Amino acid sequence: MRGTMSNMAATDAGALHPDRLFPSDPAVRETARSIYAEIAGLPIISPHGHTDPSWFAENAPFPNPSELLIIPDHYVLRMLYSQGVSLESLGVPPRDGRDYERDPRAVWRSFAEHFHLFAGTPSRIWWDHVLGEVFGAPVPLSPETADESYDIIDAALKTEAFRPRALLDRFDIALIATTEGALDDLKHHRALEGTDYAHRVITTFRPDDVIDADKPEFAHNLAKLAELTEQDTNDWEGYLEALRIRRAYFRDVGRATATDHGHPSPRTADLPADECQRLLSLCLSGEAMPEQTDLFRAQMLTEMAGMSVEDGMTLQIHPGSCRNHNPSLHAAFGADKGADIPLQSEYTLNLQPLLAKYGNNPDLTVILFTLDESVYSRELATLAGHYPALTLGPPWWFHDSPNGMMRFRDQVTETAGFYNTAGFNDDTRAFLSIPARHDVARRMDAVFLAELVTQHRITRSEASDIARALTVDLARKAYRLDELLAQDSKERAA
Repeated sequence: MRGTMSNMAATDAGALHPDRLFPSDPAVRETARSIYAEIAGLPIISPHGHTDPSWFAENAPFPNPSELLIIPDHYVLRMLYSQGVSLESLGVPPRDGRDYERDPRAVWRSFAEHFHLFAGTPSRIWWDHVLGEVFGAPVPLSPETADESYDIIDAALKTEAFRPRALLDRFDIALIATTEGALDDLKHHRALEGTDYAHRVITTFRPDDVIDADKPEFAHNLAKLAELTEQDTNDWEGYLEALRIRRAYFRDVGRATATDHGHPSPRTADLPADECQRLLSLCLSGEAMPEQTDLFRAQMLTEMAGMSVEDGMTLQIHPGSCRNHNPSLHAAFGADKGADIPLQSEYTLNLQPLLAKYGNNPDLTVILFTLDESVYSRELATLAGHYPALTLGPPWWFHDSPNGMMRFRDQVTETAGFYNTAGFNDDTRAFLSIPARHDVARRMDAVFLAELVTQHRITRSEASDIARALTVDLARKAYRLDELLAQDSKERAA
């Protein structure tokens, strides 16, 4: 990628191998090399993620290496916790105020001591890229190189070249989308107005806080929604209108082109209005049973699809995670500490009510994700290979890995093809790993296409077209980004 592969060389002792992730078969490897060379330098489009918008609005220096790279990384925390390393020793503050490691260098040394645990994982690939390509630090990290690496990174983070906006330019990120809850005031996106980054840093509308009645604060959130929109959110029609108003706010202020929904399952429903009112009232009373709150979420996915038909926003469904599976860890440290576990998911019957109502509408784009790989060929590929409204998102979360990407392509492509997929999005809060994640995706797509070329199933010219589509074009289309990207190009040229 421009600004990462050519200008961020690692130290000679730890330089990343140029053929990493490519196959050992020489014919396939050579073809993969040539395909990758055509897409490696294309700009990064990151249409869904969880980076902090304040980084880009305030453009302040990042903190020390441990606070930036270790403490917020749930991949790191879950692996080390599984091996008996306490979260306190990694600088994670407990909720009860008890002592924890506050020296970032000591946290870094502890991480370096256990770095060997990440061998064979995608985290190792991302970390090697960040260390070697972004900072020029020794690769791989080890106890012997811990202090040297810390000093190199700490010094770099104090320079202008490592401010968030400078890194956006250096990584050649043409567009990045953050994700905010429905009640967010989007102050950081408003602060970007009038800057060169207003069309490059956009938001995504995530209404789980006002849709998921299992949240203890659900009734409070709907009261806040009513206050923000001047609608009666105790009334079904008023509630829906309030959501329309917030969607418009996210489009106007944060230039949102998509919504996102992190439901436990992809269940949908299509109930009559009087039943919807009854469910809403029950959920607001706090007396709804789990089946009723689940049915309410199901109805709301269908309502969100209908609103997407109205306003053109792409609808993303990220289902199937059992959040905070470890109750004692959650109680001690809070959410996002590495204890989210995938659930078995069913899509065909769960999505049928939504698809019966809107699935044939070519103006709607629903991007489906899964944590359950068993549904790739049986359900997701066949659904997306039929319904005009459906597009498949890339391998997500635990499957955002070289092998996960190959399993996805292998099981989905024969039924859904390439063009019923949404390309790649990194879905990360770890800003500095974004180039690494996109580089892995580009390499694995090059390998998959090279196999098809060397088997004479597609031509070399077709492989070039598909590679570019998977890298930039499909994401632009799925997330409806052409207007924003065109505006950004115009402003950059000016």
